[in-house]
Amino acid sequence: MASSPQPDPVAGLIDIPLPPAISLWPQTWPLRIALAVATAGLLFGLWRLTYWWYRNRYRRAALTELAAIQRTWNPENPAGTSIALASLIRRTALAAFPRGQVASLAGQTWLAFLDRTADTRDFSEGVGRVLAREAYQPIADDPRALFGIIRHWIKAHHA
Repeated sequence: MASSPQPDPVAGLIDIPLPPAISLWPQTWPLRIALAVATAGLLFGLWRLTYWWYRNRYRRAALTELAAIQRTWNPENPAGTSIALASLIRRTALAAFPRGQVASLAGQTWLAFLDRTADTRDFSEGVGRVLAREAYQPIADDPRALFGIIRHWIKAHHA
């Protein structure tokens, strides 16, 4: 005798109805407004960060050049170091301030400008005097202190 095929036990099952998908969009208006404000704040912050990064690229370039001058400093050739430092700080000032305000400055007025823009007295009363007195002559003293105040000016001057 031939056996009759068994009915499929799974065929009679009915699927459980699933609830509708939950939306990730906030359901209330105050939350939607808060999300819009947070997004606008994030975009504004990103724009300001990009703007600040772009505006300060000359500082990064000047600090890189100062580090290169400091690495190649040679006590046997102090004139090269003084010329490089005077040129670096002048070019940095020209990048940060209007040309008419910086280009004509020399001597004590140049040092006073450097002091005023970085809220310091290191140029007119300190080690930085060498930039006016011996800008293109060999530096008589160890220039490490001069490297420090120039680094501080590059980082802290306000344009």
